[in-house]
Amino acid sequence: MFVDSIQFNFTKKFVISVIQHTYPVTGMSCASCAISVETILAAQNGVKKAYVNFADNSVQVEFEPELITELQLKESIQQVGYDLILNVKNNSEESDNIHQVALKKIKTNTLWSGILSLPIAIIGMFFMEMPYANYIMWVLSTPVLVIWGRSFYSNAWHQLKQKTANMDSLVALSTGIAYLFSVFNTLYPEYWHQRGLHPHVYFEASVVIIFFILLGKWLEEKAKSNTSGAIKKLIGLQAKTVHLLQHASSSREIPIDQVKLKDIILVKPGEKVAVDGVVIAGDSYVDESRINGEPLPSHKTLHSKVFAGTLNQKGILNVEVEKSGDQTMLAQIIQMVQQASGSKAPIQKTVDKIAGIFVPVVLIISVLTFIAWMLFASENNFTYGLLSAVTVLVIACPCALGLATPTAIMVGIGKGAQYGILIKDAEALELSQTINVIILDKTGTITEGKPSVQQVIWDNSVSEVQNLSVVLYSMESKSDHPLAQAVCDHLKSNKNLSLEKFENIAGKGLKADLQGLSYFVGNLKFIQEQDIHISEQLKSELIEADKKGYTSFVFANSTQVLALISISDKLKASSKSAIDKFKELNIEVYMLTGDGEDAASLVAKQIGISHYQSSLLPQDKALFVKQLQSEGKIVAMVGDGINDSNALAQADVSFAMAKGSDIAMDAAKVTIMSSNLLQVSNAIQLSRLTVAKIRQNLFWAFIYNVIGIPLAAGLLYPVNGFLLDPMIAGAAMALSSVSVVSNSLLLKFIRLN
Repeated sequence: MFVDSIQFNFTKKFVISVIQHTYPVTGMSCASCAISVETILAAQNGVKKAYVNFADNSVQVEFEPELITELQLKESIQQVGYDLILNVKNNSEESDNIHQVALKKIKTNTLWSGILSLPIAIIGMFFMEMPYANYIMWVLSTPVLVIWGRSFYSNAWHQLKQKTANMDSLVALSTGIAYLFSVFNTLYPEYWHQRGLHPHVYFEASVVIIFFILLGKWLEEKAKSNTSGAIKKLIGLQAKTVHLLQHASSSREIPIDQVKLKDIILVKPGEKVAVDGVVIAGDSYVDESRINGEPLPSHKTLHSKVFAGTLNQKGILNVEVEKSGDQTMLAQIIQMVQQASGSKAPIQKTVDKIAGIFVPVVLIISVLTFIAWMLFASENNFTYGLLSAVTVLVIACPCALGLATPTAIMVGIGKGAQYGILIKDAEALELSQTINVIILDKTGTITEGKPSVQQVIWDNSVSEVQNLSVVLYSMESKSDHPLAQAVCDHLKSNKNLSLEKFENIAGKGLKADLQGLSYFVGNLKFIQEQDIHISEQLKSELIEADKKGYTSFVFANSTQVLALISISDKLKASSKSAIDKFKELNIEVYMLTGDGEDAASLVAKQIGISHYQSSLLPQDKALFVKQLQSEGKIVAMVGDGINDSNALAQADVSFAMAKGSDIAMDAAKVTIMSSNLLQVSNAIQLSRLTVAKIRQNLFWAFIYNVIGIPLAAGLLYPVNGFLLDPMIAGAAMALSSVSVVSNSLLLKFIRLN
């Protein structure tokens, strides 16, 4: 649980916070149930949003704790037969436990209903004329309805009390009517004999329907458990214990929840790293593929960062703890994947509206079917009308509709996590497949983001180079820009002057005062705005540096430019392949950079980008995104720096490289955990495949109901005398949900580039 944001500020003293939390839900049996839970929770005073994920039986709620408590949330849905599980430390583990208990119960109910249904079906089909056949079937069928199928009737009763209906209502009505009609015919056969009719019984239909639906639910639940496999694998990466280093050569094993900040832990070969921290001793290779998707292990030495969930391979590492438990990057990834899996894609909103009215519409169709048979059938109108009405109730299935989107979303987001692609919500996953323009930042996105100084050229008139180098170092050491770090690494000064005034001017440069003098570091445009002179010598050197593709900036005092600093950055190995892949996907590629024209054109030529813009400020990037959007383009932005955050926020879909700034990652909809630009094309391909699965699922769910319900009503009877058997309808209904979930699970077997 965490405070998501501050929503209202009435006064300085009165602030209302909003809590976002995901709770396991019990008692849901179909998509209509999910809509009911969502509607009830959303209607409560103090609840901002409620999203139910029927695929993993959970609900994500945003609420104001000052206005409503968790207990009140729980009580609100208990009134209609559902329940929230509160005070859960690990929602995934608790949901899994609840799921396993429910799965075991469904399995037991299915097996017993199947054992009793078999003799009933045999008698009903082959031995109806045997003595006391009806009474034997009555005795055998009653436990199936009263014990093994009891949940359908109790849930339907809860719904009736709230004047609503769900799938349980359909099952309870159809099987209950068939059962009661059969009991009446068993006890009072003369009622029909007096009217010249044979008193048929349908005990076998009622019990076989329940058996098939329970069997379908069992298969469905087993399949649904596989949709969250990626989250379970991520949770499995979390170590339970650590070796706490006590002395130079001794350690003791303690539970992970006892680890404290600054503790030193020992990570042995073959062990999982349990915390986020920094190596203070040792040398080893660590497999980080589960976190960032990179296949090659990373070399860890003194001062290297390590992360929870990674696997130490051969050497021994001593790690100083920086983050543990819920604060680690792995824990944040798990939380992000869980929240994204529970979010709703835009297409789901339409499906929810249909699912919300589905059951009432089916009830109306069932009644109309019975009336039509009574009015227009020439013979056996009551029997055929009753059977057809029951069959309509049985074959109609909102579950397939309800599962079509969330199961595909869960598998798709989980698949992305396996590749080191963290998708924040279902909307981003769905929207990514429509991208037709992608904008790439240069530094840290196309290039390595590890710039190094190629040259520092001082003006010929400068005499105190050593002292001025210390001033330059002191200014750059206060900046968090990667180019500043490169300058500091190059100068390697042991001194750091106390600057009287320091100012970081976003997108332009730095300004500082020292001993009454002002100094500037920045691009040439920034220096010219200060009306500072640059010598012909440095102008000439700047032209040469641009031709070489270097990124250049200058160091100046208030009167003249003192030095030219030129930096270069290597292209990522994946950049050229990624650009080619974008083109294969029919996506236009643009590069935007704050670097000069020559540096930008050189990089663009090397990787095959024909559209680029140079010398841009952060706001210029955002304006360019907006311009493309005004032309009807669906724009994706890929960046890694603070200067990209405006453009990332403006884009329709935004991708941040995780090795960049936290601000960029906060602004982005998708985070790429590695530095591999090909992962962006993988994310787009994953989106296209996932949305294709959603559309397939919805097509089959709709077609199933569109064809099945008219057949069940007897549409073909006047043509060829065909009537659908209620038992076959029950089997078809059960298999429809299983087929949708199974189709979604096929996403688990795709391979991305």
